[in-house]
Amino acid sequence: MRIFTDHRDIPADARGASAAVGNFDGVHRGHQHVLDLARGEAPLAVVTFEPHPRQVFAPDAPPFRLMSATARANRLARLGVDLLFELPFPAIRPLSAEAFMADVLSAGLGLRHVVVGTDFRFGKGRAGDVATLRDGGARLGFGVTVADLLGGGKVPVSSTAIREALAEGRPRDAAAMLGHWHRIEGPVLHGEKRGRDFGYPTANLSVEGLHLPRMGVYAVLVDVLEGPHAGAYRGVASLGVRPMFGENTPNLETFLFDFSGDLYDTPISVALVEFLRPEMRFDGLPALIAQMDDDSARARAVLDDL
Repeated sequence: MRIFTDHRDIPADARGASAAVGNFDGVHRGHQHVLDLARGEAPLAVVTFEPHPRQVFAPDAPPFRLMSATARANRLARLGVDLLFELPFPAIRPLSAEAFMADVLSAGLGLRHVVVGTDFRFGKGRAGDVATLRDGGARLGFGVTVADLLGGGKVPVSSTAIREALAEGRPRDAAAMLGHWHRIEGPVLHGEKRGRDFGYPTANLSVEGLHLPRMGVYAVLVDVLEGPHAGAYRGVASLGVRPMFGENTPNLETFLFDFSGDLYDTPISVALVEFLRPEMRFDGLPALIAQMDDDSARARAVLDDL
């Protein structure tokens, strides 16, 4: 997948695409439905924005993103997207709806077809809607398809419903709406290396800027994305602030089963499969180790049943 971060100077072989347009936070089943409607003879593209517009409009709001820009790109590549136009939202925000259609979608990216959801709004002050887009496409020479909201059980599939499921410790319900496991991705950080002293070395990931699932311990699937240890693993992970050690910055600490090796600075992807228990404070290391033994046994049992 090729990634472009500006709508200007797009090469000829990246023009003429059929593009799904939106934020694609989580790349859930509703987003995948939009992507499927964009598939055809033309190259498949996604037009999205970075940072997420909500981060610009409400910079002091609690973190809400389901995935980082890198994780979103990885997921879109897995779904067969050929071109990712990741446009800088601060530069796009002042444009009128007409300028966005004419200068960005048509002249800039040279799109052949555009697919959006029914609630798509664009242009300064969110002045443009799907009717505006259809009219602009007819004038500017690109087709427009509007995808209906995709249902999923009792509630429509949406990033909001997925956040609620994760916050309540229901990763399987979130996965049903996502169409894939909810994953936290990033490079493995250098930590305090306490775990190796009592037989549980962990690969630590930052969760800064992300919506936090329920704090606690999870059965997880782990993909090591690069390097000599690249491959799929199973494990158990703790999402929290490590109250026993007096820390207060949340992170994700993952113990990979049957693994030995150095993963520092290596990008990994951790999928939350099942919530096992909330975060706890222990009186001492023996109690902590006994609980980790139990967590590992329960996680293995959960993952054996997948």
